[in-house]
Amino acid sequence: MPYTPIASAAASTVASAAAVAAQDLKVEAPPKAELGDFAIGCFAAAKAQRKSPAVLAAEIAASFAPSQWLASATATGPFVNFRAARPAAFRWVVTAALTDQLLPRALGAGQTICIDYSSPNISKSLAYHHIRSTVIGHSLVQIFRALGYRTVGINHLGDWGTTHGMLIAGAKLWPEALPEPVDVAALGALYQRYRKEMETDPKLEDLARQWFGRLERGDAEARAMWQRFRDISWAEFETVYQQLGITFDEVRGESAYEAAMPGVLEEMAQKGLSKESEGALVIELPGEKAPLLLKTKDGTTLYATRDLAAAQYRWTTYHFTRSLYVVDRGQALHFRQLFAALGLAGHEWASRCEHVPFGLVRLGGKKTGTRAGNVVLLKEVFADATDDVTPRIAENQAQLPPEQVAETARMVGIGAVVFANLVTQREKDVDFTWEKVVSLDGDSGPYLQYSHARCASILRKAGWTSSNVEAAAEAEQLDFSRLAHDAEWAVARRLLDFPEIVARAAQSCEPHGICHYLLDLAGDFSRWYTAGNGDATLRVLCDDEDTRRVRLMLTAAVRATMARGLGLLGMGAPDAM
Repeated sequence: MPYTPIASAAASTVASAAAVAAQDLKVEAPPKAELGDFAIGCFAAAKAQRKSPAVLAAEIAASFAPSQWLASATATGPFVNFRAARPAAFRWVVTAALTDQLLPRALGAGQTICIDYSSPNISKSLAYHHIRSTVIGHSLVQIFRALGYRTVGINHLGDWGTTHGMLIAGAKLWPEALPEPVDVAALGALYQRYRKEMETDPKLEDLARQWFGRLERGDAEARAMWQRFRDISWAEFETVYQQLGITFDEVRGESAYEAAMPGVLEEMAQKGLSKESEGALVIELPGEKAPLLLKTKDGTTLYATRDLAAAQYRWTTYHFTRSLYVVDRGQALHFRQLFAALGLAGHEWASRCEHVPFGLVRLGGKKTGTRAGNVVLLKEVFADATDDVTPRIAENQAQLPPEQVAETARMVGIGAVVFANLVTQREKDVDFTWEKVVSLDGDSGPYLQYSHARCASILRKAGWTSSNVEAAAEAEQLDFSRLAHDAEWAVARRLLDFPEIVARAAQSCEPHGICHYLLDLAGDFSRWYTAGNGDATLRVLCDDEDTRRVRLMLTAAVRATMARGLGLLGMGAPDAM
């Protein structure tokens, strides 16, 4: 689907000549720049007309007449290649970028996306292995919102289950393990101690189940201890979320569905889906070797039961178009069974539920996690990354006051960590190394932030005082034919790709495409900017006032798009580095 007037004009040209729908045509860049600016294959249209794709492409090119947006058309085999009317294209893309109109907000109109992400277990610190669900989900929230969707970011806290029975039992057995003031670190240490003791004392597992049973039955002591642990945990979680700029539309733990679970169990029984197996309550699913467990033999519920209740709550509350679960790929079986059970229960919206899996975070070649004991705390990674970049920013920007250096370092340090976890394809594993995470060089987050800061620096040096809106209004009066160099067009052509890249990221739930787009945009801008090193007439800040002004406009458009793209990734865009 074309998302710019230039691409739409190309699609309409082919559509009208071939009697097909313009929105069904794919507009792409030709494999070589010398072939043109946009290409459309004629395969489907030619088949409908019973012609050779090459013959149809030649006919369309031969009958082409220049228009407001397109200057020429040629046929190359089965493709029609178009060249844009560049002054008009420059004017449109610069104006759209400066007024934040590049992204097609109408794409999500009237649609709701629920995104379940981060969702840590209480009584454990937010560790580095939580980073991927957190930053992937946060990025998806920004992407869908930017495209006009009503987006509901959900933190589904793990605050129910036998784990919490372990903590209560541990606190009763070893009160000295929780000295005042109790923090999440102490709760995490207690959890690990309990699990270790269970290896040699099987009775402890039964004790934990007993305490969770008391918690489910509303025992006052169990509830009070559980609530305290939950409050302590959330207070620490919030400090990390604030560092990332994350706020959730809904924070509901598994415990929130306690009252709904009897209804879920009754529904599954009435529909003949649940049965008793070895004392437990299960749903046997076609094609699955293992059943979906609803209740243990001692009567306590499981997280599948709570997820069934949560899914039904989200549908009833939001009537979502898509309901996304950003959870590691190790939970693929659980979600496959969950969605299958919802479908068997007759909920047609089950097909709208999607697991968005991601690869593991590995530390020294091993998976990180609280059970393994090799936990790297997320707040410590952020602190170290910030400390690492602070001296370099202070040296490069000696004129900045200390508080601005500190804020920029925080933005860059945390940005480095975020980008390192988004730049790879979602389902690939990520190896944790300090050097890679906080790298300021190469294909890194700081490199993109530096590109934004460089644009801002050029505009400051030129005495740029216009707001984006004022600049966009001025752009309507400027002569963009002065942007005649191929390097300038390469930048504009990349800007024209932005809406397609973001729409594709939303459809596939893959933020990494935006990461690579921004790297390409930064590279195009750098090649254009540095072309002036050998030829003063090519400099952005050249002597010719009219040319200088349109080049500054293009620079401002790059800065605005870079800032928008970094924001979609959940990263800050510093003006100086």
